[in-house]
Amino acid sequence: MLISEVIQNVKNCCKGSWMGRQIDDAHTRDKVLYGQTDKECTGIVTTIYASADVIEKAHELGANLIIAHEALFWNHGDHQDWLKESGNKTYLAKAKLMDDYGITVWRFHDYIHSGIPYKDGYIDGIFYGLAKETGWDDAIINNNDISGALYLECEETTPRKIGELIKEKWNLTGLKCIGDLDCKVRKIIVCGHVSEGGDSNSLIKRVDKEDINLLIPLELIDFTLTEYIKDSAQLGFDRAIIAPGHFNVEEPGMKYMEVWLPEQLKEDIPVHYVQAGDMYCFL
Repeated sequence: MLISEVIQNVKNCCKGSWMGRQIDDAHTRDKVLYGQTDKECTGIVTTIYASADVIEKAHELGANLIIAHEALFWNHGDHQDWLKESGNKTYLAKAKLMDDYGITVWRFHDYIHSGIPYKDGYIDGIFYGLAKETGWDDAIINNNDISGALYLECEETTPRKIGELIKEKWNLTGLKCIGDLDCKVRKIIVCGHVSEGGDSNSLIKRVDKEDINLLIPLELIDFTLTEYIKDSAQLGFDRAIIAPGHFNVEEPGMKYMEVWLPEQLKEDIPVHYVQAGDMYCFL
């Protein structure tokens, strides 16, 4: 099967509409970021980010297609002209590595969020993969349509115990935490990009109204929601945040591709998951 055919098959198995509109080639993030597609696929590596180490590992595994969730060259849209024009040494070294190994990188972002096959419908493949990897798939609320966030109700536990579980299951070196790590947790939200303004206000209202105990965000700033959770915990409410980092939160969804992708391709093409590695180290 050609790499182009692999990519099309992956697209075809997804729901194909996301954030209220149909995904189209002109506007989607899901583009070939590097390499050629008119050649036979020798193997597939799935990962959150095609780092230099992941490229090396793909070559060792005999794979010439990397399916990554995030950008390859450090900017939204993966524009490369500005790097070529400036002679960026890291860009040139990374490009040479892929040229030498004949690696193609395709970004799989919008389609996997739009939904992978699930029961009689579709489910966000990133967040469902997170739930499966962590053992939370039976705790999902409204699991027919996660729609960009994960809502969970679990047996009573604590943020400290959940943090240890996440570190083990996601193979991480540490976590950033806010609030009371020993409070009672029954309700959890895995949420998106926490910033200032309406999104944070909406989350604060929801946490208060529904008594959400723990939030696991993709991105986090040191004000708005973060301040609110700290004050809530200090005033005696069961509130905490665990912030593993954007890539670390979404990477289990790319690991789960090892399970469902071979079934969808129906071809004897090896599929391997390679962890890009914890984005953070701690001193």
